[in-house]
This record gives sequence, C-alpha cells and structure tokens, in this order.
Amino acid sequence: MPKTFIFLVIGLFFGFGGGFLVAATTGSQLQGHDHGPEVHDHAAHDHGESGHDHTELTEAGDPAPRLSIALHPDGAQSRNLEIRVENFAFDPEAVNGTHIPGRGHAHVYVDGVKLGRAYGPWYHLSALPVGEHEVRVTLNANDHTQLAVEGEPIEATETLVIE
Repeated sequence: MPKTFIFLVIGLFFGFGGGFLVAATTGSQLQGHDHGPEVHDHAAHDHGESGHDHTELTEAGDPAPRLSIALHPDGAQSRNLEIRVENFAFDPEAVNGTHIPGRGHAHVYVDGVKLGRAYGPWYHLSALPVGEHEVRVTLNANDHTQLAVEGEPIEATETLVIE
C-alpha cells in the first residue's frame, strides 16, 4: 500500500508538471466562462491601450471630417463593416503620435465593447451571437483622443440584428 501511494504522488507530480510544461510551451491558455454583460463590465478594462484617455475630445479642425457606416452581409453571423469618411485619411504610420488634423484611425465597438482599431475603410465583424447589436465607430486622432466638431464626438452607430 505505501508503494502505491508514493507512485500515485509521483504520477500526479509529473503529470501535472508535464501538462504545465506542454501548455506553457505551446501558448495554451485556460478559457473562462461568460458571465454576460450584466456581471462583467468590459469598460473597466484597458484592452491594450494603457495611457490613452478615450473620453478626451480633440477638435477635428476645418474642414471637419464626416463619418458614416454600412454593414454588408458576410455569412449568417458575420458582417463586413464599411467605414465611410470624408475630409479624413487613415494614418496607421502615425499612430501613437501627435494629432494631425484630418488624419488618424477609427475605433470599432459592438454593444459598447471595443473590438479594436481600424486603419482603413473595412473591418470584419465575425461570429456575432444571435440577437440585436449596436455597432459604433468613432474617429480618433493619432493620440487616440476622439475627434469632435464643436464638442460633439464624430461617431456613427447602426443597429444590427443577427437571426
């Protein structure tokens, strides 16, 4: 009986350690479960852009950029988001730099959660769950502040229903 117990402990030790090493070397990560938006507030997270104040507005300048969006089907639960701009140029080379009037990038949100930045007129929205979703796009300066005209943020919002 004592040998069995010792072999059990040794097996668990090496099994756990081996599994840990395999996971660490392959980049595997544990996946949590979804608490839903009522429990888990994504606004409390930084999502990779620490140091950027997304509530700060920067006056866009003259001529003021204009923004509209359109959603195009791309499968049952995916859409291609078209970001239409006037008086604005996407400028990925200058990201994290100082504000240059008429230049910058867009931030894409679905249901209030930032999905990422867009450095051009198209952004793919994939595997959206069934239901109604709010798609919002903001125009942002190179320093990530949101562009505004007379204090009003430049943004466009569309409602999308996935059936």
